[in-house]
Amino acid sequence: MKLASYVKPDGTPGYGLVADGAAPGVIDLGGRLGGPTSLRELLAQAGWQRSVESFVGKAPDFPLEGLAFLPVIPDPDKILCVGINYASHVAETGRETPTKPMIFTRFANSQVGHGQPMIRPAASERFDFEGELAVVIGRSIRNVGPEDAAACIAGFSCYNDGSIRDWQRHTTQFAPGKNFPGTGAFGPWLVTPDEFGEVKSRRLATRLNGEVMQSATFDDLIFDVPTLISYCSHFTRLEPGDVVITGTTGGVGAFRTPPVWMAPGDAVEVEISGIGVLRNTIVDESPEHPVSAVWR
Repeated sequence: MKLASYVKPDGTPGYGLVADGAAPGVIDLGGRLGGPTSLRELLAQAGWQRSVESFVGKAPDFPLEGLAFLPVIPDPDKILCVGINYASHVAETGRETPTKPMIFTRFANSQVGHGQPMIRPAASERFDFEGELAVVIGRSIRNVGPEDAAACIAGFSCYNDGSIRDWQRHTTQFAPGKNFPGTGAFGPWLVTPDEFGEVKSRRLATRLNGEVMQSATFDDLIFDVPTLISYCSHFTRLEPGDVVITGTTGGVGAFRTPPVWMAPGDAVEVEISGIGVLRNTIVDESPEHPVSAVWR
């Protein structure tokens, strides 16, 4: 199944089941279930899968074309990001291979949805792309072992962990360069594990204006998804709707010669086989695109 968050035609936030077929659209679960008001709240309900499966095959309420997407989980309790987690990215940075996952955080208001503009802030022009696999947690967990982590996943999505590189490098702490409003993109939807399949068999590609900048399979990960979930669950309680962003592969703009930065008018795509394509354009922070307009 595929689940998405979006803005309904009446301007209110909603979430639903993506219906493929001759006329792709979404079945508005928020309206039909009459209970949870967000996808995060749905994931917190026991047996939500059975409730959603009952709508498979139904006619969509809204067409997919022209739908205004929100971040898959607009209101997560936590967004945990993993740095330096691909062998190819370690090689281009010149760092040593980490012995433990490098974790930093993002805030919910730094995100935009599929099709929405990512905002280059007024503070810097060094706006870099990072295509990543996002994992959405499906239950409240603490101290889970890697062998049990797969059962705790609600689904997978694409993420562009857009980075303001000079601010990221002000100190050894990454957070300032990773949290400018509107710099991260999350979407287009969540794909449940039964549909996504084996992580290692999937491929990620990031394209800037149609040119492939990053390309890798997930067997290049240093710490795999079960290890990351287990590690994070030991230092914090993971809740339904929490997001673990698993790191980026080699090919980022900062380590190219000359460096490649995203600029207004650019189009950036993150594609993961088994999920689809997250596509965003780049705009400058301006009165027309204020950071206050980023939905939380």
